[in-house]
Amino acid sequence: MRSASRGSAMGAAARLGLAGRGVLYLLMGVLALRVAFGAGGQEADSSGAVQTLARQPGGEVMLWLLVAGLFGLALWRLAEAAFGAAGPDGHKASARAMSLGRGVFYTGLGTTTLLFVLGARGQKSSDEQSRDLTGRAMHDLPGGRWLVLLAGVVLVGGALWMAYKSVVKRDFMDKLHVSGQARPVVETLGRVGYAARCTVFTGVGVFLAYAGATVDPGKAEGVDGTLRELAAAPFGPWLLAVVAAGLTVFGVYSACEARWRNVTPG
Repeated sequence: MRSASRGSAMGAAARLGLAGRGVLYLLMGVLALRVAFGAGGQEADSSGAVQTLARQPGGEVMLWLLVAGLFGLALWRLAEAAFGAAGPDGHKASARAMSLGRGVFYTGLGTTTLLFVLGARGQKSSDEQSRDLTGRAMHDLPGGRWLVLLAGVVLVGGALWMAYKSVVKRDFMDKLHVSGQARPVVETLGRVGYAARCTVFTGVGVFLAYAGATVDPGKAEGVDGTLRELAAAPFGPWLLAVVAAGLTVFGVYSACEARWRNVTPG
């Protein structure tokens, strides 16, 4: 009974976190659309989304819910790393490693959001964070430039692998308890959303690898910088508008995950 209660509580925390992730991506997509059409002063990343959310009526309450959701999402992913994720491949080492990485990522995102809520309003953008971490790695670690280069290559490879798994094979549907007329709609939302998300992370990885290759931390870009570089390319505003629309779609898909995702570890 106690174990079932803990599982239910973790499931609720995970669903709250998936819904919170959806809100972040919806806002990131809207901010990226503003960049595409020349009206984007706010960073089109998670920090910009948090600041935008804070300015809305009831923003502080929504931010506290977001913090709770992000830490719930982190706890769920870490539990998957420890006990295995739901599904036939959930106990594989690769699946556990992915869950561990996601758990660490959401822990960091939850922490920075919490600091913002507590009054640390000088929240760094993804570009500043990327350049700071890249610079520290290059200067403080033996072979730092090569580690940065390797991290960029790994990020690109991981994003392309995720695109193959999600957009081509549609593996994410195996983790959703959705049927009937909603199933093809959710599948389309997921494929479009994952395509946009993987495009962004591929770009971040390319810039990170380039920073390592040139030994220049200033070449590293976060999500916001990657989107702005895309906007500066030929036909960039239209390409960025497509990616931005895809990010909003991923936000809607995240809400579907909050509703139908199997969140039981092991």
